Amino acid sequence: MKLEKSSEPVSRRHPPKTFKITIRKARDIDMEDLFQFLHAKGKMTNNCRMAIMAMNIIINHKISTEHPIIRNSFYTSQEAKPLSGGIEAWQRYYQTARPTRGKMMINIDVSTTAFYEGGPLIRMIAKILGFRSLNDLCKELSDKDRQKVEKRIKNLKISDNHSPENQQKFKIRKLTQTSASHTMVDVDGSNINVKTYFQNMYNRRLLYPFLPCIVVRENIYLPIEVCDVIPEQRYMQILDTRLADEMTNFARQNPNIRANKIKAGLNILDYKKNEYLKQFGMEISNDMAVVNARILPTPTIQYHQSSRENRVQPNGGSWNLRNKKVINGATLSSWSVLAFLNYKSLSDQAIKFFVRELIITCQDTGMNISEMEPLICRENPIGNTEESLKKAWLKAGNKARGKPQLVLCILPNTGSNLYAEIKRVGDTVIGVATQCIQSIHTINPKKQYCANVCLKMNVKLGGENSFLIPEHIQFVEDEPTILMGADITKLSPGDSNGPSYAALCGSVNTKAFALRYATSIRVQTGSTEIITDLANMVKELLKTFYQTCGRKPKKILFYRNGVSESQFIKVLECELTAIKEACQNLEANYKPTITFVVVQKRHHTRFFPIQGADRTGNCFPGTVVDMNITHPFEFDFYLLSHAGLHGTSRPTHYHVLYDQNGFDANKLQMLCYNLCHTSVRCTRAVSLVPPVYYAHLAAARARLHSSECSKSGAITFGVVKQELQKVMYFI
Repeated sequence: MKLEKSSEPVSRRHPPKTFKITIRKARDIDMEDLFQFLHAKGKMTNNCRMAIMAMNIIINHKISTEHPIIRNSFYTSQEAKPLSGGIEAWQRYYQTARPTRGKMMINIDVSTTAFYEGGPLIRMIAKILGFRSLNDLCKELSDKDRQKVEKRIKNLKISDNHSPENQQKFKIRKLTQTSASHTMVDVDGSNINVKTYFQNMYNRRLLYPFLPCIVVRENIYLPIEVCDVIPEQRYMQILDTRLADEMTNFARQNPNIRANKIKAGLNILDYKKNEYLKQFGMEISNDMAVVNARILPTPTIQYHQSSRENRVQPNGGSWNLRNKKVINGATLSSWSVLAFLNYKSLSDQAIKFFVRELIITCQDTGMNISEMEPLICRENPIGNTEESLKKAWLKAGNKARGKPQLVLCILPNTGSNLYAEIKRVGDTVIGVATQCIQSIHTINPKKQYCANVCLKMNVKLGGENSFLIPEHIQFVEDEPTILMGADITKLSPGDSNGPSYAALCGSVNTKAFALRYATSIRVQTGSTEIITDLANMVKELLKTFYQTCGRKPKKILFYRNGVSESQFIKVLECELTAIKEACQNLEANYKPTITFVVVQKRHHTRFFPIQGADRTGNCFPGTVVDMNITHPFEFDFYLLSHAGLHGTSRPTHYHVLYDQNGFDANKLQMLCYNLCHTSVRCTRAVSLVPPVYYAHLAAARARLHSSECSKSGAITFGVVKQELQKVMYFI
């Protein structure tokens, strides 16, 4: 590196550039179309969209001059909470103008976002390394620590502080391999180290010459201690497990606290003193909207007739399996236990005790466990997982002299890599059901935990857990009806160019008591929200339905997850056409009635009860809102079907885009709410209708079926074995 001995201010060496800006009027904004739309007298037009976009620009302008802002959200460091590793949690306030029945409303919500802490970079690095103070930074960094620091601070914007009159801003490229004492630079033909250069040039004696330097440009190095982190920078990397847990705990707020934070955001926005709103003749109330809601009646759930309590009506959105037997218990005659822990961490006696408790629970719940002492295998969690599973599978088969049905895997922690590989091998290589549990749950196993594991095992082996009494699911009971749920998930979240997994789940029984589902999976490229091969996927599930019960569905209720409002029309046009095409490809005159419903969880609508609340302060399960804040004239509603365990519950938004089945609001709301009580994974009402919930799980599982070639880097995608496609392997 060659350095010039120049102390001239940056402004003299880099004269300011002059820009000429021309502002030209593009068009007038016509509000009439929007007024017509709000009063159900016209459709959504480009004029409507332009008017709404203008409103969002106006309401966001003033706040954008005072706080960091991205799209419709602004961030504030008020009440920021320090996290580990030099990261802090900031409040994020979201605001957007939304059309509702007869008027425009502002949707405001609060969430949490990670930011880098501003200030000395040396302090941040000490925190990244887990040191309590700068005094602990007393020696050179190991290669591992240097890589850890470099990964965290790469692309971070910094300013130097060694020359206050000539302060500059940079972006971190990387760290040097050597310390400041050993990183050499060329100054007027002489080689000296960075430490000596700063001593001679700036009379700055480095306190940490043993630390590496920051590389900001080609051959331009800065000691860490002369760098300051520029404030207000978002942390854009994926949060590690520790940071994610800290963020979740900070962001989890009960309804009262969340409502107060939203009100604090309203005070920051201060609409009444916003001169830009006044100039455009806009008035916005600082009060939350009060809307009417209904609480739907709770359905009755049926278990096996031999149960002591064969019917149950949930209380507060949950129930338990005590004195109840599943409607169709599977038989387990060949299985093994695979522990990815050594004997010291988890003894054979502890495993046997857990297995005994699990078997007792399964039998009490109606399963038939004929193999009471499964073989226990042990393998290294960082070894060859595929070989480990194959060994456990073969040992189970040899002992039972039959095809193994299940491998129960005990994991040392929540490590996602080991879990992913177990599922990839079990689903796509061997073709055997796997049930993973964390080792912590094997110590003093709780009955409720064993019961939840039992429910999953039963459906993976082809059993059925419970059903709704016919009068509570009349739409399915009246005629042969297939419920379908569709979802898309990316292989790598945020990667718009990477592959996506599309999953379609469909019920395979004609009666209410048999809500079993089959799946169809596709891998597709690009960032489209459209499921490109939906016609063939629908055809597969219609065939499975017919093969299972010998009848063709006369009705299709299709739930579609993960669609943004801007894509409603396109998704409906493409996917409704695909559903109809699938039916006609099976039989020219086959035309079942179709209802197409979009299901949305990613929204910012929250409910805060005024009168009556559950123990967490949330609205009661079954709360439904279908007026005031909904679409000006289309068929949509918000349903809070589950009981919140932590924080503020998020209602699910159901929007009917097409309906040939003659649903009225009450009929569809009741059906959706009742279906939320049929999840096979637990004894709780869930927040999404199961067809979509299962599609989400199946798509997420499909992500785990990919593997990367170590030589070429090519990604290959495994196909689920045929024998598992007939059962709910993804649960």
